[in-house]
Amino acid sequence: MTEPTRHKPATDRRAEDHAAWIARVSETAIEPELPICDPHHHLWLDAGHTGWPYTLADLHADTSPGRASAHNVVRTVFLECHAEYRTDGPAHLRPVGETEFVTALAEQTVESGKAEIAGIVGSADLRLGDAVAEVIDAHVEAGRGRFRGIRYITAQDPHPPLAMGDSAAMDDPQYLAGVRTIGSMGFNYDAMVYHPQLPALVEVCRACPDTPIVIDHLGGILGTGPYKDRRDEILSTWLSSMSALAACDNTFLKVGGIGMPMMGYRWDKQAQPPTSEELAAPWADPIHAVIDLFGPQRCMFESNFPVDKRGAGYTVLWNAFKRIAAGYSADEKRDLFHDAAARAYRLTTLA
Repeated sequence: MTEPTRHKPATDRRAEDHAAWIARVSETAIEPELPICDPHHHLWLDAGHTGWPYTLADLHADTSPGRASAHNVVRTVFLECHAEYRTDGPAHLRPVGETEFVTALAEQTVESGKAEIAGIVGSADLRLGDAVAEVIDAHVEAGRGRFRGIRYITAQDPHPPLAMGDSAAMDDPQYLAGVRTIGSMGFNYDAMVYHPQLPALVEVCRACPDTPIVIDHLGGILGTGPYKDRRDEILSTWLSSMSALAACDNTFLKVGGIGMPMMGYRWDKQAQPPTSEELAAPWADPIHAVIDLFGPQRCMFESNFPVDKRGAGYTVLWNAFKRIAAGYSADEKRDLFHDAAARAYRLTTLA
């Protein structure tokens, strides 16, 4: 089995320059008392996927409820990002080093008074098929009660800037056996694909009905390269696929990724970062459409930080989500901002 390819850093902007750019737009949190479970963030000590580190201190600087302008982020879920893999031992077990790394940090968050890392989604090569059970068992041991599932990225596109590491085809029997094994062991599969691959993901969801499948980043809507200036056409086909995915009872949807350049809005190229109103404007209608399809009980807003930090600050991003969700009831907001994520990752829901 080949080891997954780490993304190249997405920008050559220095960390301090980017921080200064983000700071040009400052907002106070809308509905600051609303509890949030952020179900998708990363941590890394090297350049990562952005070009600068993102540590526990950075996460808490973004999420800390102690700041007057902050949102009430009570817990989070870490998603694999090829951080701190083991450097020796069997290749298929090296991703367990990431869970070991995050577990140690998560245990520090318990008494911190800041957002607790309550869940960890690790990585495993699903080309192992049924044999992926050994890797999952190792993650369980390393996670000390926090391990919640596996993400195996199958996003692929011929446009070079969208390139990902080598992965199995989604109709590969070994891959499907791996997805089924995740579910049979009581865990989730996080799926990251690009929107042209959504019909294939529909078939995965149908073929693995007993595995809860969490669809990342609104299904990976592309808006760059060959997909530029085709938004209406793309959203139409995307929505058709999302309808088919929503019809699969084993699916949840992460609502986010709107700060990523691949989505077509180059917020990172602007002189000023976007405000929450500017972020919300192009995304309100598509997001309302998929919430209608999946229902608030299966939709969870996500930060995807620090990847989405390329486009917007943390407070601004969650303000955009709250603007988009303004018309929903209190119970629906509770699902969208906390309980759907808690339900999907088997955490405690709100009383």
